[in-house]
Amino acid sequence: MKTLKLIAIAAFALSLTNCTKGETVDGNSSKDSMIVEKDSAVIPEIHTEYYGIYTGEFAGLQMVKDDMDDQMYEENVSKRLSLKINRITNDSVYGQSIVNGNQRPFRGTFNDDSKLFILDEPGDDKTDGRFEVKLKSDSLTGKWTAFNKSAVKAPKKTLKLIKKEFVYNPNFMIDEDSNLIDWSNPKEFKEKYTDEETGKTETYTTSKNRIASDAVFKINASKQKLTEKDLKNLRKLDLEIIKNSVFARHGYSFKKETYRFFFEQTDWYIPVSNNVDADLSHLEKENVALLNRFTKYAEDKYDSFGR
Repeated sequence: MKTLKLIAIAAFALSLTNCTKGETVDGNSSKDSMIVEKDSAVIPEIHTEYYGIYTGEFAGLQMVKDDMDDQMYEENVSKRLSLKINRITNDSVYGQSIVNGNQRPFRGTFNDDSKLFILDEPGDDKTDGRFEVKLKSDSLTGKWTAFNKSAVKAPKKTLKLIKKEFVYNPNFMIDEDSNLIDWSNPKEFKEKYTDEETGKTETYTTSKNRIASDAVFKINASKQKLTEKDLKNLRKLDLEIIKNSVFARHGYSFKKETYRFFFEQTDWYIPVSNNVDADLSHLEKENVALLNRFTKYAEDKYDSFGR
């Protein structure tokens, strides 16, 4: 028994000696342990007061085709952009840009003296570029420049963003003074004209646009359980707007210009994500499924409008 105790004491002493030479009890060197501890340490964050969503105008000049004479002309086109600042450290800024249903991560730097953010998207998508924006109070202003200038219609854009807190509110509705015309999907129709003096009838082609009804101001698919009776006489565009109002309330960033046009007319719409499916309530999911069924067979009303 005495011999066993001596062996145990000797083994413990040897282990202490190894530790002093740089070996820990678990076999890792003390130097390696220090590195792991350093690598796993939480990097301190700074300027957390700047975290949040900045949303607003994202505009640039691009070539647009005139449907009347097929001529190309330069036009200033504006979209709604959101920049989400998620994390700021001493050497990096992390977040996402959201525009046109496209959500891209960015990483960059922040100069505390000039209040300038330089934020780079990854560069593996043709729409990626660099944001150079200056912070003043609760706003960001500056420019975006595409990495691949030949791949996008407007390679240089300006932006004016205001910090806003995204809040889901099932009561949000499209404003009643909104323009309810779908300008993005015109359709050609053949019509006839009869001259009263000569009695001669001529056929001509005219372009018309889809138009929604006032039903989009009355039906809320986030609050009320919809029935077939509620939907059976609605236009196709009505059904699309009512359904997509659900996604807009959750901050969905729309890819289709038609829907962006309707919801960007409101003050409450803030695009924050390109996928909000998991955020929908059970009621909203049931209503969306019903709206999808009716949309398949609904018809649109078209009319002529000047623009």
